[in-house]
Amino acid sequence: MLGTYFIIILVLVGIAFIGLGITTFFSKKKKFPNTHIGKSEAMRERGISCAATTDRKERESYKPIEIGKDEE
Repeated sequence: MLGTYFIIILVLVGIAFIGLGITTFFSKKKKFPNTHIGKSEAMRERGISCAATTDRKERESYKPIEIGKDEE
């Protein structure tokens, strides 16, 4: 009984994946959506960038604090 439910659920999930990807996979005009934050127009308008870009910008402007100088 449990095996029957598993097979039914597996078939339904498979049909759902095929249904969601049918226009993307079988249409020559469609492309996968670009989900990268840096390429999104709305994110750029808000000034939001991806973590790698933010990290690179912060490393470029990093100025270490000099500790340990003897002031005598």
